[in-house]
Amino acid sequence: MTMFRRDSGSTGAGSPRVVGFYEKVTGSIQYLVIDEATRQCALIDVVQDFDPKAAATSHDSAQEILDFVKAEGLTVAWVLDTHPHADHLMASAWLKDQTGAPTGIGEMVEDIAALWRKIYHLPDAFDPKADFDRLFTEGETFKLGNLDVRVMLSPGHTLGSITYVIGGAAFVHDTFMHVDSGTARADFPGGSSEDLWHSLQAILALPAETRLFVGHDYPPVGDRDDPAWEATVADHKANNPHVGGDVTEAEFRALRDKRDATLSLPTQMLHALQVNLRGGRLPAPEADGQSYFKIPANKF
Repeated sequence: MTMFRRDSGSTGAGSPRVVGFYEKVTGSIQYLVIDEATRQCALIDVVQDFDPKAAATSHDSAQEILDFVKAEGLTVAWVLDTHPHADHLMASAWLKDQTGAPTGIGEMVEDIAALWRKIYHLPDAFDPKADFDRLFTEGETFKLGNLDVRVMLSPGHTLGSITYVIGGAAFVHDTFMHVDSGTARADFPGGSSEDLWHSLQAILALPAETRLFVGHDYPPVGDRDDPAWEATVADHKANNPHVGGDVTEAEFRALRDKRDATLSLPTQMLHALQVNLRGGRLPAPEADGQSYFKIPANKF
């Protein structure tokens, strides 16, 4: 099935063209970020398809994006993730195998790995330094073609989430939702509504015209049926129901904590973390050649 796709063109010199691909099962937006001058691109937060009933994985969604990359004559320079996702398995390792492009995520993935080793009771599991090519630090910069990329630490949803700021566009993952929906949850292990508030404020301090590209949408919302994922800093300041206008930190945290207390765990979470903390790889095969998930009972 072809994914819903929306193309957001460059806004001028130093600005990327952004193509978003909507993965309906998990409500995830996957991004193709293009430097039109060099035809180099980055893939951000691409999904590995997963059927939790059968514990079966595939890469149909990721392949559709690579088919688009090929049709456009692009070269993949980076495979990036903003955090170890709780709602879907990441496709990063597979994408590296297909393209040869290096993978990257925030350096605090090591702290997240330490937390989840305890949850899974896998004291020797997860080695982010081995499973990702780059662990980005707060304020670090790198290149996508001719475009400058800057990394912002944006904890709250997880303790190690990062934002990629690329020439007037920011990929803000699970901090904001679309401007008419609010913000992301902050109740996962290591999450914090206090940290999320400060991350949101740091993103809102970017220039008003900065385009914010979020990680999820769950239509229908209000009067729209199609998924949406792009709005400016100015739009969020004026209209976001969780942080817009004169909402205070105390009001935001009370709203966020109350809302989070009503939410169930994502369907794929306990499978996803043990894959995503391996860079998108399944657990190592056992003696029979089969990979197995380890799921803690009565932990949450």
